[in-house]
Amino acid sequence: MLDVGTQAPEFTLQNQDGEDVSLDSFDTDYVVVYFYPRADTPGCTTEACSFRDNWDTFEDHDVAVVGISDDPVDDLEPFAEEYDLPFDLLSDEDGSVSSQYDSYGEKQMFGNEFDGVFRNTYVVGPDGEVVLAYEGVDPEQHAQEILADIESL
Repeated sequence: MLDVGTQAPEFTLQNQDGEDVSLDSFDTDYVVVYFYPRADTPGCTTEACSFRDNWDTFEDHDVAVVGISDDPVDDLEPFAEEYDLPFDLLSDEDGSVSSQYDSYGEKQMFGNEFDGVFRNTYVVGPDGEVVLAYEGVDPEQHAQEILADIESL
């Protein structure tokens, strides 16, 4: 995990619409950069819908949200559309950005080893520094946890 106070690595990735999105393109007080393993799986859907369901509160606090996975762009668009997600989902197919955020590496599932994205989240402040960091989050409660922590900043 990146430490609080660390400069967040800059990135430019394509969103679900094939458009380039950069960390420095957000003009908000905070940017939530959340990493998730796979679009349209139960935990990832729960997490994305939790951000969606709390979207008005994020906007009220001047907080942008962006999700990053190693899914191809073509898999992100139907996921975002089906669940009416109001934020960008970014494709990091080679895991390079996720790796810079210590959120990519070897995983095991059903006895198989593979490289993939870890469920981690960072909140980046207006100066580009990490102000909050979360490792191995609970998809169901995570959006509310972030909002509570942002209110205490």
